[in-house]
Amino acid sequence: MNQEHISRQFDADLEGLRTRVLAMGGLVEQQLIRAMQGLKSGDMAQIEQVIATDRQVNRHEVELDEACNNVIARRQPAAVDLRMIMTVVKTITDLERIGDEAKKIAKMARDIHRGDTRVVPRVDLDPPAEIAVAMLRKALDAFARLDVNASAEVVRQDREVDSAYKAAARQLITFMMEDPRTISSSLDLLFVARSIERIGDHAKNISEYVVYLVKGRDVRHIGLEAMEQEVARPLGNP
Repeated sequence: MNQEHISRQFDADLEGLRTRVLAMGGLVEQQLIRAMQGLKSGDMAQIEQVIATDRQVNRHEVELDEACNNVIARRQPAAVDLRMIMTVVKTITDLERIGDEAKKIAKMARDIHRGDTRVVPRVDLDPPAEIAVAMLRKALDAFARLDVNASAEVVRQDREVDSAYKAAARQLITFMMEDPRTISSSLDLLFVARSIERIGDHAKNISEYVVYLVKGRDVRHIGLEAMEQEVARPLGNP
């Protein structure tokens, strides 16, 4: 087997990993969308489907993790190829955690809609959830296209989700103070809002891994402005 054939096979292995990550991401995105739909509609079948889908998401993570280990053992990748595999490993961890948060939202939705005597406050969590879904979609697209500019956009959007979470928390605390009958449902909705905020954080993480993959620089914890500077810097510049 010549070196060119080995190289083409390695490229095919890496492309296969990327494709499987995107498939897992699509599954998680639908899980989140359906969880929020179930919260609004009270459709128990849809809510239970979201909870059941979590097992499928977990299976994707385990299988992809094993595939990455196999590629490392067989190919001993270096430089950008090794960064690709490390990015896949980190990305699937965040995707699995987004799936966990979607499952939590579904469970909160189930509790809220099962409680016939509950007083449920009117707090619209759709706007921050829509931003979180858009962040996830854009982060996955950035991973697919190795687009560091899209990654920076995701990090900027995370501030919107954080702000929306704080606003929802203030609303819910006000409801609980003014009407103790809303306390149980308000706490459930507060957990939903917190899950949405965490989903935004995980989407942000995925977008930062893309910058690491393309630029070779870990941009976690350096702040948005410093990350934007790194994204704007031409490849190869120190």
